Amino acid sequence: MKKLLLLFVLVSFMSCDIGGDDGLNFQLELMSITSVDIPDQFTFGETHEITVNYLRPNGCHEFNNFIFQPDGNTRTVAVVDTVYDDPTCSTNAIDASVSFDFRVVSNEPYIFQFYQGSTQTGEDLYLIIEVPVVE
Repeated sequence: MKKLLLLFVLVSFMSCDIGGDDGLNFQLELMSITSVDIPDQFTFGETHEITVNYLRPNGCHEFNNFIFQPDGNTRTVAVVDTVYDDPTCSTNAIDASVSFDFRVVSNEPYIFQFYQGSTQTGEDLYLIIEVPVVE
Protein backbone atom coordinates (compact mmCIF):
# COMPACT_ATOMS: atom_id res chain seq x y z
CA MET A 1 0.00 0.00 0.00
CA LYS A 2 2.98 2.31 0.55
CA LYS A 3 3.72 2.20 -3.20
CA LEU A 4 0.06 3.03 -3.87
CA LEU A 5 0.17 6.02 -1.55
CA LEU A 6 3.52 7.18 -2.99
CA LEU A 7 2.04 7.06 -6.50
CA PHE A 8 -0.99 8.99 -5.29
CA VAL A 9 1.17 11.66 -3.63
CA LEU A 10 3.27 12.08 -6.77
CA VAL A 11 0.19 12.44 -8.95
CA SER A 12 -1.34 14.90 -6.46
CA PHE A 13 1.70 17.15 -6.72
CA MET A 14 1.07 17.33 -10.44
CA SER A 15 -2.28 19.07 -9.93
CA CYS A 16 -3.19 21.23 -12.84
CA ASP A 17 -3.56 24.99 -13.15
CA ILE A 18 -4.66 25.85 -16.67
CA GLY A 19 -4.82 29.46 -17.81
CA GLY A 20 -3.84 31.35 -14.66
CA ASP A 21 -6.20 32.67 -12.00
CA ASP A 22 -9.44 32.05 -13.90
CA GLY A 23 -8.40 28.59 -15.10
CA LEU A 24 -9.54 25.16 -14.06
CA ASN A 25 -7.87 23.91 -10.86
CA PHE A 26 -8.10 20.35 -9.63
CA GLN A 27 -6.46 17.77 -7.43
CA LEU A 28 -6.65 14.00 -7.13
CA GLU A 29 -8.11 12.28 -4.07
CA LEU A 30 -8.26 8.66 -2.92
CA MET A 31 -11.87 7.75 -2.17
CA SER A 32 -13.19 5.37 0.48
CA ILE A 33 -14.89 2.35 -1.05
CA THR A 34 -18.16 1.54 0.73
CA SER A 35 -19.08 -1.77 -0.94
CA VAL A 36 -18.23 -4.04 -3.87
CA ASP A 37 -20.27 -6.17 -6.26
CA ILE A 38 -18.02 -9.12 -7.04
CA PRO A 39 -18.81 -12.68 -8.17
CA ASP A 40 -18.88 -15.41 -5.49
CA GLN A 41 -16.38 -17.33 -7.61
CA PHE A 42 -14.25 -16.79 -10.70
CA THR A 43 -13.90 -19.13 -13.67
CA PHE A 44 -10.32 -19.69 -14.77
CA GLY A 45 -9.51 -17.99 -18.07
CA GLU A 46 -12.60 -15.77 -18.07
CA THR A 47 -13.03 -12.05 -17.48
CA HIS A 48 -15.37 -10.88 -14.73
CA GLU A 49 -16.80 -7.43 -14.05
CA ILE A 50 -16.26 -5.99 -10.57
CA THR A 51 -18.28 -2.94 -9.49
CA VAL A 52 -17.00 -0.65 -6.76
CA ASN A 53 -19.35 1.66 -4.85
CA TYR A 54 -18.27 4.83 -3.06
CA LEU A 55 -19.62 8.18 -1.92
CA ARG A 56 -18.61 11.38 -3.70
CA PRO A 57 -18.81 14.17 -1.07
CA ASN A 58 -20.07 16.74 -3.59
CA GLY A 59 -20.50 17.59 -7.26
CA CYS A 60 -16.86 18.69 -7.63
CA HIS A 61 -15.79 15.03 -7.53
CA GLU A 62 -15.50 12.99 -10.71
CA PHE A 63 -14.12 9.48 -11.22
CA ASN A 64 -10.57 9.56 -12.56
CA ASN A 65 -9.14 6.04 -12.39
CA PHE A 66 -8.41 2.95 -10.36
CA ILE A 67 -5.09 2.24 -8.72
CA PHE A 68 -4.21 -1.47 -8.71
CA GLN A 69 -1.37 -3.01 -6.78
CA PRO A 70 -0.86 -6.74 -7.49
CA ASP A 71 1.11 -8.97 -5.14
CA GLY A 72 0.85 -12.63 -6.13
CA ASN A 73 -2.88 -13.39 -6.06
CA THR A 74 -3.63 -10.40 -3.83
CA ARG A 75 -4.94 -7.24 -5.48
CA THR A 76 -5.11 -3.92 -3.65
CA VAL A 77 -7.63 -1.63 -5.32
CA ALA A 78 -8.30 2.07 -4.76
CA VAL A 79 -10.55 4.62 -6.47
CA VAL A 80 -9.12 8.01 -7.44
CA ASP A 81 -11.39 11.00 -8.08
CA THR A 82 -10.55 14.30 -9.69
CA VAL A 83 -11.70 17.10 -7.39
CA TYR A 84 -12.32 20.42 -9.13
CA ASP A 85 -11.90 23.72 -7.31
CA ASP A 86 -15.23 25.20 -8.39
CA PRO A 87 -17.50 27.11 -5.99
CA THR A 88 -20.52 26.40 -8.21
CA CYS A 89 -20.41 22.62 -7.65
CA SER A 90 -23.37 20.95 -6.01
CA THR A 91 -22.89 20.37 -2.28
CA ASN A 92 -24.95 17.17 -2.36
CA ALA A 93 -23.21 13.86 -1.75
CA ILE A 94 -23.53 11.39 -4.62
CA ASP A 95 -23.51 7.59 -4.49
CA ALA A 96 -21.23 6.46 -7.30
CA SER A 97 -20.47 3.10 -8.90
CA VAL A 98 -17.57 2.34 -11.22
CA SER A 99 -16.53 -0.99 -12.72
CA PHE A 100 -13.47 -2.73 -14.05
CA ASP A 101 -12.90 -6.04 -15.81
CA PHE A 102 -10.74 -8.64 -14.11
CA ARG A 103 -9.17 -11.48 -16.11
CA VAL A 104 -8.57 -14.67 -14.13
CA VAL A 105 -5.13 -16.10 -14.96
CA SER A 106 -4.52 -18.29 -11.91
CA ASN A 107 -6.23 -21.35 -10.44
CA GLU A 108 -5.57 -20.11 -6.90
CA PRO A 109 -8.09 -17.96 -5.00
CA TYR A 110 -7.74 -14.19 -5.36
CA ILE A 111 -7.74 -11.86 -2.38
CA PHE A 112 -8.96 -8.33 -3.03
CA GLN A 113 -8.19 -5.49 -0.63
CA PHE A 114 -10.46 -2.54 -1.41
CA TYR A 115 -9.23 0.72 0.13
CA GLN A 116 -11.71 2.16 2.66
CA GLY A 117 -9.71 5.08 4.03
CA SER A 118 -7.51 5.29 7.08
CA THR A 119 -7.83 5.61 10.84
CA GLN A 120 -6.94 8.75 12.76
CA THR A 121 -3.58 7.13 13.50
CA GLY A 122 -2.90 6.67 9.78
CA GLU A 123 -3.56 2.93 9.53
CA ASP A 124 -5.10 1.97 6.18
CA LEU A 125 -8.45 0.19 6.25
CA TYR A 126 -9.54 -2.37 3.65
CA LEU A 127 -12.60 -4.36 2.69
CA ILE A 128 -11.02 -7.79 2.14
CA ILE A 129 -12.77 -10.32 -0.08
CA GLU A 130 -11.44 -13.73 -1.10
CA VAL A 131 -12.79 -15.19 -4.33
CA PRO A 132 -12.21 -18.88 -5.20
CA VAL A 133 -11.42 -19.95 -8.76
CA VAL A 134 -13.16 -22.85 -10.52
CA GLU A 135 -12.26 -24.44 -13.83
